[in-house]
Amino acid sequence: MTINSKRTLSFIGITFLLSWVLAGIFALCGGVWTSKSAYPVTFLYMIIPGLAALVVQKFIAHEPLRKSLAICFKPNLWFLAAWIIPAFIALSTSEVGLELPWHEYTPDMSGYFERMAGILTPQQIEQMRMAADKLPFPLFWFSFIGGMIGGITITALFALGQELGWRGFLQRQFSSYGFWKASGMIGLIWGLWQTPIVLMGYNYPEHPIAGVGMIIIFTLLLSPIMSYLRLRSKSVIASSIFLGTLNGLASIPLFMISGGSDLTAGITGLAGFIVLAGVLGGIVIFERFFTDQAIIFPMKPE
Repeated sequence: MTINSKRTLSFIGITFLLSWVLAGIFALCGGVWTSKSAYPVTFLYMIIPGLAALVVQKFIAHEPLRKSLAICFKPNLWFLAAWIIPAFIALSTSEVGLELPWHEYTPDMSGYFERMAGILTPQQIEQMRMAADKLPFPLFWFSFIGGMIGGITITALFALGQELGWRGFLQRQFSSYGFWKASGMIGLIWGLWQTPIVLMGYNYPEHPIAGVGMIIIFTLLLSPIMSYLRLRSKSVIASSIFLGTLNGLASIPLFMISGGSDLTAGITGLAGFIVLAGVLGGIVIFERFFTDQAIIFPMKPE
């Protein structure tokens, strides 16, 4: 499979134009990305890559959508891996975060509520505290179980809106470049695509400008992991499960930590970067020593 410049540039152009215009309109209307009013805009923003991929494949490439975008619902063990690995990442990020000198352990979740003070109103935070107190078991486990269930249901469907574009369309277009270069290119495009919403407070509300660089580092680290799951499973559904579950568990590493900032804490902070680098190392070791059918040294064109 060789890259088709017309298709690729059409996809990138449609994706960035629609996404950035949407973010611009929201900003001009006085919207705040961390407010409840941003929820429907966030939904639209996140499904634009998938919609762009469907349009390009249907009306420019004229190819069957399911095959060309790797839409396969037949489960295999890599679907399970895509569901379990995010849990490992979230829990490991919690542990790594506690080891960083800027963070402190706060089992009463006071650090988490303090962090939310920059995003939510005092009334909303108090409502969260009251709701947490009424739960029959700790909020940590409620959020963890909910994130795992959501990762194979609603949030996976939400993530599919992105993954049809990144690991569905671009993975195939860039396959001739080899695994690492293709993953890096996808990660860079994915990170740059999020620039407007990061500047508006998405993921890094305390440091929106520095957050642009951070989100690119994050997507560059995450992209090879997701590409690997997509290629091993032969399905974009696996990478959607991974992203949906990771998003569902994103708050877990912040629950019992205070101090630091959005640049150091959580999956999208330094603590998460360390864990993602470790997962990448694990993939390399697995490919080198535990499989006879390596796919990343080099990646075979599809």
